[in-house]
Amino acid sequence: MATTICFIIWVLFITDTVWTRSVRQVYEANDSEDWMVHDFHCPRECFCPPSFPTALYCENRGLKAIPAIPSRIWYLYLENNLIETIPEKPFENATQLRWINLNKNKITNYGIEKGALSQLKKLLFLFLEDNELEEVPSPLPRSLEQLQLARNKVSRIPQGTFSNLENLTLLDLQHNKLLDNAFQRDTFKGLKNLMQLNMAKNSLRNMPPRLPANTMQLFLDNNSIEGIPENYFNVIPKVAFLRLNHNKLSDAGLPSSGFNVSSILDLQLSHNQLTKVPKISAHLQHLHLDHNKIKNVNVSVICPTTPITLPAEQDSFSYGPHLRYLRLDGNEIKPPIPMDLMICFRLLQAVII
Repeated sequence: MATTICFIIWVLFITDTVWTRSVRQVYEANDSEDWMVHDFHCPRECFCPPSFPTALYCENRGLKAIPAIPSRIWYLYLENNLIETIPEKPFENATQLRWINLNKNKITNYGIEKGALSQLKKLLFLFLEDNELEEVPSPLPRSLEQLQLARNKVSRIPQGTFSNLENLTLLDLQHNKLLDNAFQRDTFKGLKNLMQLNMAKNSLRNMPPRLPANTMQLFLDNNSIEGIPENYFNVIPKVAFLRLNHNKLSDAGLPSSGFNVSSILDLQLSHNQLTKVPKISAHLQHLHLDHNKIKNVNVSVICPTTPITLPAEQDSFSYGPHLRYLRLDGNEIKPPIPMDLMICFRLLQAVII
């Protein structure tokens, strides 16, 4: 039980790291320029709460243009309006901006003036979800840590788009129109600190090439991916959470070593075309294989053979394979659960068939 609790805490920590590391920086007022020296001018279209003087709330107002942003503002909320363009002029004094939310507008790539975003040298969070973008906007400020572009019409990533975004930790491109030809081998070059990459709900048939080495969370659900190249995971040695639900993966499309990757802790392969359980690492803790075409579980094949180093003072029970959760429902497997499955994976706490 204590081990499970520790794992849950670790998962929450890793999942939230992408957010919390940057959020702390947003709230730390290390700048020598104090907002209190500025006036409290507030655009008449917006609301400026006296208790939160660095925030400007302009959401849900039917705005068609971005108002002039006062220099004291760090947090700008413009979501759910009718804005089509992002010109430079409204931001000419907004040198302190850390957070911009422009979700649910009508912004196109043609409507973004070239220097409008790149001039914001302290910007950390940029939300452009639910707009009309057809490619990833560029140029963007080097300071950026999170870029949210879900539910647009993105089908292109211009060369060099990410080349200067070395601080980016999260890139969300889910629910767009990306095809395999959107990627070149150097598309993600420059993303040295990227930890989470979400490209779920696109039209990919292949795994994206040459992902950043620090990627820890890779989400590719709801594509049409048929296979994974041999040694694909060698370039992302830190990947811990891998989601490939709702694809077209078959046994023939998997690497010979399956998913025997020591860094992967959570593997989701639900709603594919697998007929057998793939090889896994002894370090894997959660495995989702529901709604495939699996008829039986060959434990002699899937039971990890690579031993985990056993400290002299610890018992072998605690240091066997780490699998704790296994989901196999929606296949052609009939109970009972094979006894040798429980013997191999002695830490299993839930098996769903």
